[in-house]
Amino acid sequence: MAEKIRYELEYTFKTSPKVLYYRLATASGLSEWFADDVKVQKNIMTFSWEGSEQAAEILDRKDNAFAKYRWVGDDEDYFFEFKLNKDELTGDLALIITDFADDDEEKADDIELWDTQVQELKRILGL
Repeated sequence: MAEKIRYELEYTFKTSPKVLYYRLATASGLSEWFADDVKVQKNIMTFSWEGSEQAAEILDRKDNAFAKYRWVGDDEDYFFEFKLNKDELTGDLALIITDFADDDEEKADDIELWDTQVQELKRILGL
């Protein structure tokens, strides 16, 4: 199996880390923008989209700072992470998403999907 390509995306928000973190690290928050429904059992989150499901293991979290997940069945080197970074000068909050793709074509598709999902996140936050 070929190595996956790691990439990072950055989006700017004008909201508090607490408000954004809730949308990144809780089942109810993620179901507002990331999936149609999210269920949690111990350290596994199961995401549902239009009849399909995918489970992710919660690898690590720190309140108002980051949430890191790995799709169940993925190699342990691969994960997706939401990291918050507040600019002390401007007060802007950056959401940095780290993810992996199989190739450049999948990476382009994934980035388009993240862009769409993050637009939905901004919409529900009223930004």
